[in-house]
Amino acid sequence: MPIREVITSQRVPVKIWTNDVDERSKEQLSNIASLPFIHHHVAAMPDVHLGIGATIGSVVATHKAIIPAAVGVDIGCGMVACRLSITANDIEEKSLKKVFDQISRDVPVGRAQHRDERVLIDAARPFEARLDAMTAKHPELLKSFGRFSKWVNQMGTLGGGNHFIEVCLDESSQVWIMLHSGSRGIGNAMADYFIKLAKRDMEQWMIHLPDQNLAYFPEGCEHFDDYVEAVTWAQEYAFKNRQCMVDLVLAALARHLPAFEVTSEVVNCHHNYVAQEHHYGANVWVTRKGAIRAREGDLGIIPGSMGARSFIVRGKGNPESFNSSAHGAGRRMSRTAAEKLFTEADMVQQTEGVICRKDKGVVDEIPGAYKDIDQVMENQSDLTDILHTLKQVVCVKG
Repeated sequence: MPIREVITSQRVPVKIWTNDVDERSKEQLSNIASLPFIHHHVAAMPDVHLGIGATIGSVVATHKAIIPAAVGVDIGCGMVACRLSITANDIEEKSLKKVFDQISRDVPVGRAQHRDERVLIDAARPFEARLDAMTAKHPELLKSFGRFSKWVNQMGTLGGGNHFIEVCLDESSQVWIMLHSGSRGIGNAMADYFIKLAKRDMEQWMIHLPDQNLAYFPEGCEHFDDYVEAVTWAQEYAFKNRQCMVDLVLAALARHLPAFEVTSEVVNCHHNYVAQEHHYGANVWVTRKGAIRAREGDLGIIPGSMGARSFIVRGKGNPESFNSSAHGAGRRMSRTAAEKLFTEADMVQQTEGVICRKDKGVVDEIPGAYKDIDQVMENQSDLTDILHTLKQVVCVKG
C-alpha cells in the first residue's frame, strides 16, 4: 500500500505508511519534523509506535546534525538469518527440545555474559584499541555500563527484552535460524552517555526543543565526531555479535540434528543505526530507528512476534521511505500493559506449537502485545517484496 497519511503542520511533512498510529506517536513525529535540519520529510513505517524522543519505526534524514536518541539506546540492534540444508522431515520435537536447551546453555541471555574461560577473544580483540581511545577521551563513558559487566564477555550474547533466537521453517519446510540482538550493554552505555551529553550541549547553547530527548550534535561541534566514532564502533560490535551467535547456534544445532550446511546468503542487517546517504539531491545523515535499509535489491529481515510469521524480504528502493522499510511487527501496547492484560494461559495459547518459555516472565512479549505482522507487510507492499515466509518452531527469548 502507498502512504496512508501525511502530516503537514510542521516545517517538513511526515509521511506515514499506516492508519494504525496513536496520537502521541504523531506528536513525536511532528516534533521531529519541526527541527530546522530535517531534510525533505520524515518517514514513518507501518510498525511505528511511541519511543523516547523519536518514534520507533521512523526514518529521519538530517543536514549536518545527528540526534542520538533517534538512533536509539540499543545502537546497531538488528537481525541475522540463514537457511540450512535440512527440512522439517529431518527434525522432531524431542530433538528440538534438546536444541532449545543447548542454545540456552551456549548463548548467555538477559543480563548474563560469557564466563572468562569462554570469552570469544578473537572476535572482541579488534575492537579493543578503538574503545580504549574513546574511554581515554571520555572517562565517564562506561559509568552506566555496570560494575560487573565486561564488554568482551558480552560478545556473542543475546541480551534481554525483545531479543530472541529462533529455529524456523519456511514455506518449503526448509530449516532456518534467525536471531535479533544488538550492541549489548556497551552500546547502551554509549547511547546513554552521548544522549546526556547532547542534552547538556543544548542547555549550554540555550537551544529550546519541543522535546529534550531530541537533543542533537551539529557537525563541527566538540562532540559530533566523538559520537560518530562511538556509534560506528557500536554498530560494528553489534554486527559481529550477531555473527558470533550464529556460529554458536549452528554448533548447538549440529549436536542434536542431522548433518547440514548453510545454503543461503547470511542476511545481517541493522535496524537501529545512522549512516551517511544521498537522498533528494543532498548528502545527509539517515537515522533508522526501528527500520531497515531497503534499497532496490537489499535483503532484509522483518520478524513478527514469538508466535507469528517472519519474512525475508528484498527492498524495492522506494525514495519516499528513504529506501527503508519496517523492522518488525511493532508493539501495540507497553510491557506493563501486556503484563496486566494477559496471563500465562494466554501465552500458552498464543505460542502453541513453539518450543519456548511460556511463564510469567515473558508475558510482556506475548504475540497479542504486538501489531499484526501480516497487516504491516500489506501496508508496505511498495517498500519490499517477500522472498521467504518463516514460522518459528523454537524460540529462545532474552
